Amino acid sequence: MPPVAIDLKNVNKRELIMPKLLSVIVFIAASLLTFSSQAKAALDNTEKWSVRMAESEMVRFPEAWMIDWDKKPQWDYVHGLNLLAFSKLYKKTGEQKYFDYIQQYYDRFVNDDGSINTYVRSKFNIDMINPGKVLFFLYDETGDEKYKLAAQTLRDQLKDHPRTKEGGFWHKKRYPYQMWLDGLYMGAPFYAEYIMRFGKPEELNDVFLQFELIEKHLYAPETGLPRHGWDESRDQRWADKKTGLSANHWSRALGWYAMAFVDVLEIIPTQHPKREWFIQRLTNFVDQVVKYQDETGAWYQVTDMAHKKGNYLEGSATAMLTYAIAKAVNLRALPAHYRVYAEKGFAAMQDQMISVDPKNNVISLNQVCAVAGLGGNPYRDGSYEYYLGEPIRPNDAKGVGPFMLAALELDK
Repeated sequence: MPPVAIDLKNVNKRELIMPKLLSVIVFIAASLLTFSSQAKAALDNTEKWSVRMAESEMVRFPEAWMIDWDKKPQWDYVHGLNLLAFSKLYKKTGEQKYFDYIQQYYDRFVNDDGSINTYVRSKFNIDMINPGKVLFFLYDETGDEKYKLAAQTLRDQLKDHPRTKEGGFWHKKRYPYQMWLDGLYMGAPFYAEYIMRFGKPEELNDVFLQFELIEKHLYAPETGLPRHGWDESRDQRWADKKTGLSANHWSRALGWYAMAFVDVLEIIPTQHPKREWFIQRLTNFVDQVVKYQDETGAWYQVTDMAHKKGNYLEGSATAMLTYAIAKAVNLRALPAHYRVYAEKGFAAMQDQMISVDPKNNVISLNQVCAVAGLGGNPYRDGSYEYYLGEPIRPNDAKGVGPFMLAALELDK
């Protein structure tokens, strides 16, 4: 504190000393509190990666609605993705703070009658189904009927959701006749779990149909992998006029599809007649996608163009594919030796994509594509240049959630 010139002749000494003494006491107390809070903010760097990332997210986003730097609360698929990972972490650790973080988000949106604030059914956006997965967790933990009713609200969307001629869910109402790989993750695991809990087992055929149509229409013979999107109408500029396919393989889209596979596989009955077909298609997918895994263990933004100018190793795709392969091994859908691909993927994230703030041990996942899609306004043409032109940022939720899930599957 700077010195202050005071005329002691004209000031009562008690009046002078007491306020100054109080200010010193307040200053010292504030300093101690600041020091204490800073010490508390320094995260434990010996914890497992799933815990370290969760704790880092809670520092970045004290309330879960803030995830992905949202400016206002909204029901959104990225929150569902990350909070699903938090729910798995809560089950593993029993830490109440993780449960509270989840519940505070959902209780902001879910009303007693099962209606969901900011959710607009009429948009028929398959992405908005994804946060529904955590409703099952909350219902199990609390027994509160509102979570079950909210799940019913989302299930009702699928009853009327627009479809292709063969029954595939459109990605969104404003993207007519289009199936994207992303949409399988957004809708299928929720749909399967709802059926197994509250529906009829034969309804699972509709879940399998979504995968069957991807397998039928989206695969490119030269790579053995599905493209990002397919337009049944062939009207979109991004769609090949003969096949309806988009032009490139986007690795995060492959990651969404891989996660959809393993999350549905975990839900469906072991005796289901289509389970073996499902595992066979998953195995085929993994056999092809690991051919494009870089020697570092990561995957490139545009999957099959590793050495083309501008391409880069991308964090969310690496996290998603790592998680899916590890989980497929844990579910015994893949033989144990496939785990090496997941170990390589996780090592790549540790070595090349994770950074640590030395002040507080908060960790970041870097090299994550912020967003990519097809069509819309401004128009996204699905070209190589388009995918390489989208922003790259650290800690995008579409990388953070899968990183946590991968760490939990590998128990890192």
